[in-house]
Amino acid sequence: MSDTAQDVTREHGVRTLMELSGLRRIHILAWRDLADAEAGGSELHAARIAEEWAGQGVEVTMRTSSAAGRPAEEHRDGYRVVRRSGRHVVFPSTIAEQLTGRLGRADALLEVWNGVPYFSPVWSRRPKVVFIHHVHREMWHMALHPWLATFGKTLERRLAPPFYRTTRVLTPSQSTRDEVIEYLRLPAERVRVVGPGVDAHFLPEGPKANAPTILSVGRLVPHKRTDELIRMMPGLRTRVPGVRLVIVGSGYCRDELETLIDRLDAREYVELRGRVSDRDLVTAYREAWVVASASIAEGWGMTITEAAACGTPAVVTRIGGHCDSVTEGETGLLADSTDELADHLNDVLTDEDLRATLTRGARKRGSDSSWEATATAIYSELAAATDPALGAW
Repeated sequence: MSDTAQDVTREHGVRTLMELSGLRRIHILAWRDLADAEAGGSELHAARIAEEWAGQGVEVTMRTSSAAGRPAEEHRDGYRVVRRSGRHVVFPSTIAEQLTGRLGRADALLEVWNGVPYFSPVWSRRPKVVFIHHVHREMWHMALHPWLATFGKTLERRLAPPFYRTTRVLTPSQSTRDEVIEYLRLPAERVRVVGPGVDAHFLPEGPKANAPTILSVGRLVPHKRTDELIRMMPGLRTRVPGVRLVIVGSGYCRDELETLIDRLDAREYVELRGRVSDRDLVTAYREAWVVASASIAEGWGMTITEAAACGTPAVVTRIGGHCDSVTEGETGLLADSTDELADHLNDVLTDEDLRATLTRGARKRGSDSSWEATATAIYSELAAATDPALGAW
């Protein structure tokens, strides 16, 4: 990108790029909407990008599958949300609507590839960018019947990638970029990292909980392995008197987790709060002594970054997305096993000096990101698909 284009992107952002590129109407194709009961980081990411673009005058339409209890179409935060079709039918139905113009005119597309792609390079000649939060790999077999899982894995790794070899692909972290290049075999020169932002209300204000408190935030699905955190609590209680585990999030594994808590007789110190408001989430981050995750796959680790902005360090598994969002020894600790995860939690909860060091690092790291910058960077990639001089490649 030329110095002039860099100055335009940095100083004027989306509005100026829109004037130069002519991309005034953008359609976002995503699997689920933020209003969905099982929405997670991918849905939050898409919603914040749409909101930022709409705030700069872009006409944004987001097309997703239907969400229980929500209308088929509504406006939220300045952009239009269209929810139609079930989780599987949403892909062909969305393509049909794009081809027939039912959703209205689009100058460009942002496709969110969440395991199953929309194959936008096959049917659309509009400028486009594809965002891949993480590669699913063995996650297919944790959530689906074996034959469906095999099909999903084959689709993701072998059938879909050839159609995207000339398309701009964005990822939230370097580790996901490495996976996309190695596992999906997409050209390195077409894959770029655009990190997520953090909402301004995630700030380190208010006191910590009186009791040592571990916080887990995320969807209650198999690959997050929230059950491992619950299982380690009885043993951790013998090392850290009074320690509690607070779990925030919803998902289809909730009943299983409830049963596990009862089996361990852990109701006194393990709390399943479910989905909470933004205000309550911020409070939970601020009150926690440490945020924890035993997940086996993450594209970034958005909850880790949000917690850091609230002054709460992390103890998490050593996986790609976590290694990008945690600076080991500075903002948190990384674990190679469940036993090491428990040991690290014990260390952070009992060593005040260590906890203070990690807290300072977390605060600094969490204050470095904004959704405005993320939205501008993604828009610049769309603009570059129209005119390379306007983008960051």
